[in-house]
Parts: sequence; structure tokens; C-alpha cells
Amino acid sequence: MHELALCQALIEQLCAVAREHRAACVARARLRIGPLSGVEPALLEQAFTLARAGTIANEALLEVEQGAVRVRCCECGREQEVPPNDTRCSNCGNWRTQLLSGDELLLVSVELGGAAGRIAAPALAEPA
Repeated sequence: MHELALCQALIEQLCAVAREHRAACVARARLRIGPLSGVEPALLEQAFTLARAGTIANEALLEVEQGAVRVRCCECGREQEVPPNDTRCSNCGNWRTQLLSGDELLLVSVELGGAAGRIAAPALAEPA
């Protein structure tokens, strides 16, 4: 179950953000998961519960948003959203497309708790 290893790395990243902002705890983490990422959101949520135990993210909520598969056609140049199992260009039918998004696992934002209440850390665009 590689979701557990991903969550352990995510917890390390969340704890680092909390330390950087001198927060007492991590309240919420929001991830964007693309359908081609190879990550199963339900398993990730279960693994997150295990990985956060005993850390400053012990009570943190995990919010997962589904990303979309977007491609650029190498023939006509059109950028479009496509189904995960059919990345052909819907404009010209060409199968040569460049993946723009859909395989990502991104930490989008972190909500931290501190002595003065909750603070929001800036959105992050780094892989988890």
C-alpha cells in the first residue's frame, strides 16, 4: 500500500510547514489528486489517519479534490479536458497529445492552528 508511504511523506511536509510558521498544530491539509496519479483517494484517506497519529497533525483533516486530465494536441494545438482512458484530441482526433495535468499529487493548502487561533499557510504547489 504505497498510500501509507505517501502519507508519511505528507505528514513530514505538513510538520515542516507547521514548524516554519511556528504553529501548534496542523488543522487541515488539502490535496489535489489527478486520476492518472496512481493514488487511490479512499486508501489515501485511510492511510492519512494512521500516519498522522502521534504528530502535530494528529487531529488534522484531509480534504481531497479530484484533478482533471488535460492535454494539448501536438497536431492542432488545442488544449482540452479529456477522459482518463482516452487522451485523443476531441478537435482533430489525433492521438499524439501532451499531458498537461492529471498525473499530479499536489499539496494545495495547509491550515495551521496556533495559540492565537487558526492561520492559513500559503498555497503550495509542490508534490506531496
